Amino acid sequence: MPPSATATGRETTSLRATRPTGAACGAHHDAGSIGDRLLAFITELYPLCRSMTGDGVRATLRHIAEHIPLAIEEVPTGTPILDWVVPNEWNIRDAWIADSTGARIVDFRRSNLHVMGCSSAVRATMTLEELKPHLISLPEQPDWIPFRTSYFREAWAFCLSHRQLESLEDGAYEVCIDATLKPGALSYGECYLPGESEAEVLLSTHVCHPSLCNDNLSGIAVATLFAAHLASLPERRYSYRILFAPGTIGSITWLARNEARLGAIKHGLVLACLGDAGPITYKKSRRATADIDEIAAYALAASGKPFEIMDFIPYGYDERQFCSPGFDLPVGCLMRTPHGRFPEYHTSADNLDFVRADSLADSFETLVSIVSLIERNRVYENQSPKGEPQLSRHGLYGASGGVGRTADELAVLWVLNLADGQHSLLAIAKRSGYPFDTIWRAAEALRAHGLLAAA
Repeated sequence: MPPSATATGRETTSLRATRPTGAACGAHHDAGSIGDRLLAFITELYPLCRSMTGDGVRATLRHIAEHIPLAIEEVPTGTPILDWVVPNEWNIRDAWIADSTGARIVDFRRSNLHVMGCSSAVRATMTLEELKPHLISLPEQPDWIPFRTSYFREAWAFCLSHRQLESLEDGAYEVCIDATLKPGALSYGECYLPGESEAEVLLSTHVCHPSLCNDNLSGIAVATLFAAHLASLPERRYSYRILFAPGTIGSITWLARNEARLGAIKHGLVLACLGDAGPITYKKSRRATADIDEIAAYALAASGKPFEIMDFIPYGYDERQFCSPGFDLPVGCLMRTPHGRFPEYHTSADNLDFVRADSLADSFETLVSIVSLIERNRVYENQSPKGEPQLSRHGLYGASGGVGRTADELAVLWVLNLADGQHSLLAIAKRSGYPFDTIWRAAEALRAHGLLAAA
């Protein structure tokens, strides 16, 4: 189905009715079901024409709010936000280029990518020579429509395939962009899920692109379904804040309005490009050795699947705002193929055929595994640190001596030895070589017998 300017009358996808459950985010999920639901939600959102501001963003946030508790914020045009100012709001109703017969040869209703984002209004008749400076195509990808924007410069343009551009004949063309750019507001959504601790995990995804599936309806869908999953859990150690905001200026707006409480953020992930066939990629935070960097790298290595770890660079998605030096938050970026590395990036080929249910499900499960580690990775202190406690008395050690010990028994010894108030369970797992789950089970057993306490 081609992208259109407004939502269609399709039935709403249910993410809430069959959402997965499981303590500490560690439950096994039906990957096929998860992938299908994610793809269905992407299909539901695909027709909406999103931009940095406007009704397309609001409509997207309303769809998200049908599945999770979402506070929708409106920040008026002209509001100072750090070195920026909230811009005018852009909305578009229709746009076309018609030939001398009146036939629409470029039609916003067929693809909202046909209009450069934030184009100013225009209604004119002009020659092909006059029109061509306002036409954008991709000669290297002649059948695809490019996605382009002009957020902070007044301009207008149409985007079309290079093949169509080359087919245009001399003559008069009617040009119309029925759009407004005037004072309004910037919209973003925030889902807050309180946990046992006021310490927070921040998840953020951008909602400003029109009908592009991998970048970034995939991130929106995964964030929404994962928030529904978190909301269904019987308990959460951390509090979770899931942010749905326009890229760059949306995250800067949120940071400016929430600076006083940023100290609560202990871990964070930006979610983008999660539906293509490439392997999972994790981009480190500016700190490079934050807990989230260690946890994400461990989770990807433990998955047994191909993956890539990227060092931080100050370019990309909103991790560069969260990691700007004045904030320096522990926020990395979780994606599959990074932006710009797949030819479909910012073109009409980033469509419903490009994203895959199995890739979306794998991205969701990867996020589950990372957050499960975040939830369970604690620092403990041995309550009997002088010599080993008599573990057999606690039922934690085998009865026969003089033989090798089981992995679970050795894991108990590793935890007791390194539970000094300095080493996390992940650090113990990495040093011992035992899987995190084995170390975590050992810690739970020791804690149940009063031999460990949280540091």
